[in-house]
Amino acid sequence: MSETADQLKLALELDRDGDWEGAHRIVQHIESPGSYWIHAYLHRKEGDLANSQYWYDRAGQTMPDCSLDQEWHELNAHTR
Repeated sequence: MSETADQLKLALELDRDGDWEGAHRIVQHIESPGSYWIHAYLHRKEGDLANSQYWYDRAGQTMPDCSLDQEWHELNAHTR
């Protein structure tokens, strides 16, 4: 696993464990579609949908209409 993938996995684990700020701190410093997607998810979770939409666009993703939990699992599978 690459260093970036390890960092993205860590961000998801921090979010899962309730550390939104820690997860956000990681992804805001990584320039990759995967980090943009996690960044989008985090802002969707926060309720900042305008900011979230910006990051979904950068990630080449559409804002999902699934639950946050379902999206987290999709992100987690994507970062393996």
